[in-house]
Amino acid sequence: MNLIPSFTIDHNKLLPGLYVSRKDEKEGVTVTTFDLRVTAPNREEVMTTGAIHTIEHIVATYLRNSRIADSVVYFGPMGCRTGFYLVLFGDLTSVDVLPIVKEAFAFASEFEGEIPGAKPEECGNYSDQDLDGAKKYAKKYLFELENYRLEY
Repeated sequence: MNLIPSFTIDHNKLLPGLYVSRKDEKEGVTVTTFDLRVTAPNREEVMTTGAIHTIEHIVATYLRNSRIADSVVYFGPMGCRTGFYLVLFGDLTSVDVLPIVKEAFAFASEFEGEIPGAKPEECGNYSDQDLDGAKKYAKKYLFELENYRLEY
């Protein structure tokens, strides 16, 4: 089997940032997948499942209620727990989405109250949430975005 393109990036050198992972086009519609890398793979601790799960709930809800709501296809965690994928309709660059990503993570970093979608009837693992951890990693990612690492 051929490796998918993201596996060809040397993860031992990859730093936190906001990267275009891939672009796919079908029938004239382009979808851009972004790699929101929160921690340095293989060199920093990975996010706990509770923290990453809470960020997923808060940021996905924020994005689906934001000015780009109609462009959002998906927001969710990477299996390696070092970041997230954001999939949007459009032929986009990291510069295009940097403002909304910063807004979403700023919102998560200061979030108080009930985590959206975290009730037993709303989530398949509702008890695995960690708001304090989520806020810590959201703040870390905002700090990392100040370095403007926007290309692999």
